Amino acid sequence: MFEALQDKLNKAFRTLAGTARLTESNMREALAIVEQALLEADVGYKVVKDFMASVSAKALGEEVLKSLRPQEQVFAIVYRELVALMGPGDPSLHLRDFTKIMLCGLQGSGKTTTCAKLARMLAKSGRRPMMIAADLQRPAAIEQLIVLGQQIEVPVFADTAAKDPVELCQRGMQHAGLAGADVVLIDTAGRLHIDDELMTQLRRIDEKIEPHQCYLVVDGMTGQDAVNSAKAFNEALELDGVILTKLDGDQQGGAVLSVRAVTGVPVKFLGTGEHIQDLEPFNAEQMAGRILGQGDIAEIARRAMTEIDQDEMRRQQEDIAAGQFTLENFRDLLRQTKRLGSMSKIMSLIPGMGALKGMMGDADVDQDFGRLTGVIDSMTPQERRDPDLIDQSRRRRIAAGAGVEPHEVNDLVKQFDMIGSRMKQMMGLGMRDRMRAVQDLQKQMTSPGGLARQKVGTGKRLTSAEKARIKKDKEREMRRMRRKEREGS
Repeated sequence: MFEALQDKLNKAFRTLAGTARLTESNMREALAIVEQALLEADVGYKVVKDFMASVSAKALGEEVLKSLRPQEQVFAIVYRELVALMGPGDPSLHLRDFTKIMLCGLQGSGKTTTCAKLARMLAKSGRRPMMIAADLQRPAAIEQLIVLGQQIEVPVFADTAAKDPVELCQRGMQHAGLAGADVVLIDTAGRLHIDDELMTQLRRIDEKIEPHQCYLVVDGMTGQDAVNSAKAFNEALELDGVILTKLDGDQQGGAVLSVRAVTGVPVKFLGTGEHIQDLEPFNAEQMAGRILGQGDIAEIARRAMTEIDQDEMRRQQEDIAAGQFTLENFRDLLRQTKRLGSMSKIMSLIPGMGALKGMMGDADVDQDFGRLTGVIDSMTPQERRDPDLIDQSRRRRIAAGAGVEPHEVNDLVKQFDMIGSRMKQMMGLGMRDRMRAVQDLQKQMTSPGGLARQKVGTGKRLTSAEKARIKKDKEREMRRMRRKEREGS
C-alpha cells in the first residue's frame, strides 16, 4: 500500500541524510520533494499547501536546523502532521442495543462487499447482525449479498419483487426485530454518478428508517474523485464516516490523506483486498507509519487475534518450546499465517520488509508458499515428523505427488533444517529480540535461494552459481547461530 509515495518521501529523508551540513537551503530542497510526492499522490492542492506550511514552519526552526539528528526530527514532524491531517480516527460503530447502519455510495465502489465485511466483523465480535438488500436498481447486488450472507452465516432480508426500497427497509426492520438481530446493515442503491434521483431515494430511507450511523463507501483508487463524492454525499446526508475500499495495491493515497481535511468526516475503515476478512479499522497513527514505510505491527496483532485459531497457536508454541518443530508444524503455521491475508500484504505491515518486497520484483510469495504446502502434504505423517526418513525413493514418490522434481524436495528439507533451528532458538529470546529474529527469518525465507524462492513446481534446476550462493548463505547462517549460542551460554 502506497509504495510509490513511500519511495518519494524516503528520497526526501535520504536527501537530508546525505547532507554534510544542514542549511535552510537544503532543508527547503527536501521539503520540496515531500510536497511534490504528495501532489503526485493526488492529494488535494489546498490540503498539500496547508500541510506543507505547517511542516515547513516547524522544520525550518533553529531547533531542527542546529540539531544533531535533523533527519530524524524532520521525519517526526512529517509523521505528526500526517497524523493530524488524517485524524483523529474513530473506528467505533457506536453500537446500541439495536443499531441501524446505512451504507451508501456510487456503483462499483465495493459497497455490497463492504456491507458483508462489516457484518462478518460484527458477528465475530459477538453481535447478531442482519443485512437488508435494498439495492433494487441492480438485481445482481441482491444476489451477491445473499451469497455473501450464506458465506459468513449472516441472515439477509431480500425481496426481488419489491419496488420501493423504503417500504422494503421498513419490512426488513420488522423482520430483524422478530429474528433477534441487534445490528441491521442496509445496502442501498448506487449510481455511476451522483444524481437527484439517488439522493432523493437515500434521503427518504434516512428520514423513514432513521439510521443511527450512515457510512459512505468510496473507491480509494479514484483519488480526488473519491473526496469530491464524499463531500457531495455529506452535504446531502450528514455522514458519520467514510469507508475507503480497494486499497490493496500501490494506490496513490490522495483519498486517505485528503478526505478528513476536505469533508470533516472521519475515515472509519479501509478495504484492503477482495477477501471477506480484508477490512481494517482506520487508525491515523498506524496509517502515518505505513505511509512513511514503518509498517504496522499493531494491525498484524489485531488480525492474529481475530483470524488465527488461538488454541492451535498455543499448541504450536508448546511444541517449539519443547524442542519440536517439524514439517507438520511448519505446514500448519503456513496455513494459520495465510488466514491473515496475502503474504505480500503481511510483509508490507512489518517494519523493514516493504523494501525487501520491492526487491523481490514479480515473485509471487503466496504461490510459492502454496507449493511448499503441496510438497509437505505429499509426505506421510512420519516423514513430516522425521524428514531424515526421506531417502531417494521417498523423494521420488513425494515429488510425483506434488508435481515437482525430486531435487526440489531435497532442497526444501535442507532449508527447513535451518529454519527449524532458528524457530527453536527464538523461544529463548525476549520480545524485542524475537521480533528481530522473525524479520531475519522472513528475509531468509524470501531472499534469492530462500525457502519461499526455490521455484518449487517449475522443474527448474538451480545453476552452479545459485547453488554456491545458497551454500554460502547456509554457512553464514550456521556461523551466526553458533555465535548466538556461545553468547547465550
